[in-house]
Amino acid sequence: MAPFIRTISQHKASMAALVLSTVFATGCLGPKYKRPDVPAPPAFRGADNAEVASAAQDSLGDQQWSKVYREPELQQYIQQALANNYDLRIAAQRVLEAQSQVRITRAGQFPTLNAGGSGIGAELPESAGDSFGSNPLSLGSFNLSAAWTPDFWGLYRKQTEAARDQLLAQQWAQRAVRMTLVGQVAITYFTLRSLDEQLVVAQNTLKTRQDSVDLTRRLSDGGRAPISDLRQAEQLLYTASAAIPALEQQRQQQENAMRLLLGQTPGPVTHTDTTALAPIPESLPAGVPSQLLERRPDIQQAEAQLMAANAQIGAARAQFFPQLSISFSAGLGGDEWSKIFDPSGRTIYGIGSLTQPIFAGGKIRGQYELSKQQKEEMVLTYQKTVITAFRDVSNALIAVNKQKAAREEQQKLVAAAQDASRLARMRYQAGATSYLEVLTNDSNLFSAQLNLVNAQQGEALSLVQLYQALGGGWQ
Repeated sequence: MAPFIRTISQHKASMAALVLSTVFATGCLGPKYKRPDVPAPPAFRGADNAEVASAAQDSLGDQQWSKVYREPELQQYIQQALANNYDLRIAAQRVLEAQSQVRITRAGQFPTLNAGGSGIGAELPESAGDSFGSNPLSLGSFNLSAAWTPDFWGLYRKQTEAARDQLLAQQWAQRAVRMTLVGQVAITYFTLRSLDEQLVVAQNTLKTRQDSVDLTRRLSDGGRAPISDLRQAEQLLYTASAAIPALEQQRQQQENAMRLLLGQTPGPVTHTDTTALAPIPESLPAGVPSQLLERRPDIQQAEAQLMAANAQIGAARAQFFPQLSISFSAGLGGDEWSKIFDPSGRTIYGIGSLTQPIFAGGKIRGQYELSKQQKEEMVLTYQKTVITAFRDVSNALIAVNKQKAAREEQQKLVAAAQDASRLARMRYQAGATSYLEVLTNDSNLFSAQLNLVNAQQGEALSLVQLYQALGGGWQ
């Protein structure tokens, strides 16, 4: 008999050890997360295939936006946008929603406890008193219940892990919105200043051409110039005057765009800083490409989503294993108010159930395969996001170099066009050429001046492009 008892005891011990080892071995069923390998180049590709890199700690992307955008008006608008912009406020609200979702998901790991009670009292007629017992009738009860599903297989832990990763993704999404917002405000401000300068060019040209029309009219009236010269002078005048309404329309619409970024209704904004379209600094440190993986919010968001998808694989795999549910309930009751809390009326019971999936038409297997496929999609999304970031920086570096060169050449073109226009007017007034030469050179000068402002705007925007591509603006 003793050997039999010893055998039973040994069997129980071995079973317990097996269960414990199984719990500890499979309590975390999801695959361990590993960042996908995306080879980073040693340096960024700049203009004309030049390699661009600088010390890691000197990257433009690590600088505060107030150090990059030094215009006081622009700094004021960025501060207002960060405080009032609706997209940024919506992103912050989504972070709060994700925090609540983490709490909801995490609650599945813990037991639930509920308490309740009931009572009834009634004065019965004498004819019914004998049938229902004591008169008046009084019944009452108080109960306490608890339920728990032990998380042996890591189902709730993995779901909680996925929810936390989604929260992290939302936090990085909020930072991405902040970075984009800073860039949008800067782009809108530089565009406004460009339109201001183009309007100045158009208005100055209009005044000059009005003087030319007046002079040509006097010459024509005096018989010293044909009427065709007057008509050509009027063409120049109306070309400049027609450009002004179009520029004013764009400027007012850009003001409305700025007001929207600031979380305000349409209206005018101030844009008078004379240094806004000044040449950008000569040297803009880019840092090293591998830094982008840590600095760019969109890359961090993509990785957090990948981590969540990885955790969901563990949650889907846990569905293959049995689920144990334990419930407990206790209560007190009586047929008189004075006996409701009498221990002799207590009721206590517990229930345990074990459920093992056997056949679900392929649903569980399908969910597991779906989770793995979704992870693979997130891997590709992450890799594409990293490669796109490298492209963005390269494009921005090329733009910085080429926009500067274009602006410098456009300045030379304006100087040449100004001189050609001056000489053509002198030749016309001396009778050495027709007004057609004046018309051609004045048209070239007007276009060259407008294009110079556009080149200055393009150079300013290339700084915004590079700063944003390097992941700057959200810090």
